[in-house]
Amino acid sequence: MPGPDGRDDDVDALDGQGVPFRPMSISEMLDGAIAGIRRRPRTSLGLSVAISTVIQVTSSIVAYFFVGDEARDEVTPDVLLESLGAQLTLTMLGLVLSACGILLLAGLLAPILGRELVGMPIAPRQAWRDARPRIGRLAATAAAVMGISLGALVLPLVPFFLLIAADADPGVAVVAGIFGFPIGIGLMVWLYLLYVLAVPAVVLERQTVGGALRRAVTLSKGRWFRTCGTLLLALLITVFMGFFALRIPFLFVQLIFFGDSSGGDSTIGALAVDTVGRIVSWSVVLPFNAGVIALLYMDRRMRREGFDLDLRTRGRSPSTPSAGSAGGEGPAADGTPADGTAREEDFVDLWRTGPQRVRPGTGAYP
Repeated sequence: MPGPDGRDDDVDALDGQGVPFRPMSISEMLDGAIAGIRRRPRTSLGLSVAISTVIQVTSSIVAYFFVGDEARDEVTPDVLLESLGAQLTLTMLGLVLSACGILLLAGLLAPILGRELVGMPIAPRQAWRDARPRIGRLAATAAAVMGISLGALVLPLVPFFLLIAADADPGVAVVAGIFGFPIGIGLMVWLYLLYVLAVPAVVLERQTVGGALRRAVTLSKGRWFRTCGTLLLALLITVFMGFFALRIPFLFVQLIFFGDSSGGDSTIGALAVDTVGRIVSWSVVLPFNAGVIALLYMDRRMRREGFDLDLRTRGRSPSTPSAGSAGGEGPAADGTPADGTAREEDFVDLWRTGPQRVRPGTGAYP
């Protein structure tokens, strides 16, 4: 309820936290993702650096051995065509790995943004403690989302590849490709956006992989275009910062030190500089994109299920811990539960759907 001056005290209490406890606009979700990085730089950037390093080093190693010496040193039509196909394959591999990294990071950052949303304290290494019990399901859910999306891309292209392999009439193969590629891309985008909210759900709601996918479909109903617009804006910012702005200094270093050189050592040196540039740039932009996905999930919970109103109805304001109870589990003088385990259970129970669980021995709802 509004305070004496007509303002909502609970909402205003979180204005300084960057994640308002109410349904958010698109700009607020983008700003909230940036605020989450700024407030928890060690957590968000630390996780992002680890994930980005694995992705980019893997891509660089594959690139070095996949392109081959001829494609690196010679300039002939056949080699250029082979190199073009190799570069396209490597680009697709890098995009798929980056998308998987974003999904994993969204699941890891969701508890941090969720705690900030409801005003709960965030201890060091809290993200890992919250996500560790579900790290396997998180990886499986991210793989499932990417597998469904890529499967939808490949399926309409099967006739095109079969016609090419069978050496059929080129005109028929071209027609199959003209229809297959747009349909495949459309299905991939549609299914990715339909299931992307499963990643925060599997961590915050302690869902199974199948349950998280079903929850994502439920939360996305009627809001697909809003999800698309929000993630499209985040993607544009990510691509601009990741591919251009943050990599320009490293491109200059490559041109200055390796631009006129040739040979194995110069190739390795240029690739090493490029790898470092990609690690730095993607370490900055991945948490932003992942944070937007996590905030989209929270926004959908509040818009579709009244999550914020439900907490207020249960007597839990966004900046106040859960109600106390007898037996030594009540709040301490600073407003936090005396029992750390009870606090963890409280946070998990906030996000679970269905009837609330009564804490054993107290008769109180978390």
